[in-house]
Amino acid sequence: MTSDELLHIRLYNQLLTLHELKEPRKVVAHMGAMQSQALDMAKWAIGSRLQDHTVTDITNALNKAEVIRTHILRPTWHFVAADDLRWMYALSYPRLKPVYRSYAKMLGADETVLYRHIPLVEELLSGGRHLSKQEMGEALTRRGVLLDDNHLSLLLSFAELEGVIVNGELDGSRQTFTLLEEWVPRTTNLSREESLGRLAHKYFSSHGPATLQDFAWWSGLSVTECRQAMEMIRPEFTQEKINERECWMPDNLCTLPADNDSALLLAPFDEFVVSYKDRSDMLEQTHYGKVITKNGIFSPTIMLNGKIIGSWKKSMKKNMPQITLTFFGKVPKKTIHLFQPEIERLEKFYARE
Repeated sequence: MTSDELLHIRLYNQLLTLHELKEPRKVVAHMGAMQSQALDMAKWAIGSRLQDHTVTDITNALNKAEVIRTHILRPTWHFVAADDLRWMYALSYPRLKPVYRSYAKMLGADETVLYRHIPLVEELLSGGRHLSKQEMGEALTRRGVLLDDNHLSLLLSFAELEGVIVNGELDGSRQTFTLLEEWVPRTTNLSREESLGRLAHKYFSSHGPATLQDFAWWSGLSVTECRQAMEMIRPEFTQEKINERECWMPDNLCTLPADNDSALLLAPFDEFVVSYKDRSDMLEQTHYGKVITKNGIFSPTIMLNGKIIGSWKKSMKKNMPQITLTFFGKVPKKTIHLFQPEIERLEKFYARE
């Protein structure tokens, strides 16, 4: 298999070519978890995988608790389907807790004091309340708990870590917090072994062809746990050597012929870019710093047939979105024209916000 064939299969598995899913929650459930820094732009990561949806449709899925935005897997923002939240969070917890303890140590915070405040956080949100970070800080101050911005963020992080709170409804562009028990229905508990197998199945179904190292990077799990998970799903997946790497992918692939060029504008931190340890198939080393900064910030990308050839940005003019493309080098006009339908789709997505 060539790199071009690998990228074509990934485009199909990542729902960036034609598919039958119609709802944001189903897209997120298929993907397992979708990184979601910069919420406004992250909505396009879901929207780019759906036809004729707008940013309002993604907001509605969040406000109905069909899709949850929280810290999961690696300690960073992700979208996750409500049905997958609890088992995936239980799987992530042992890896997340040491990270949050490290944050507390850096800030000189007393972890025992933070835990004493969590019941108050629960009390303030009980009864279906959804409060922003600022509102939470003000409510805590009225109850005699004075915290600066960093320590307030840390308290909310620990409350989220312990499964007390989760992100709730959007208040305009502001994210709120609410109680997990009141916002997300309970689901059947899974054993850790069952959860490992399910996570591996989701990852390689939606992200394959991918390697053990890719899965370990994306999941935040140890290599040992990832190997264990992959052995559980081995009968349902094909293994193939691609550029000296053992790649796993579903054994029932039915991709569409690559007759037409795939011209896409992907969100920053899109799963197609962020979810692999090795990105050499899609991005030339000379352009790496133009897409991914040294501190791990991913730009919105221009992608042609699975390869990154530039970046784009969104600006607003008279309340209408405008998209500007910047290519890495000189590009033929016929190539630039390939992106016009995608520009129009992206502008339409944000126009009704």
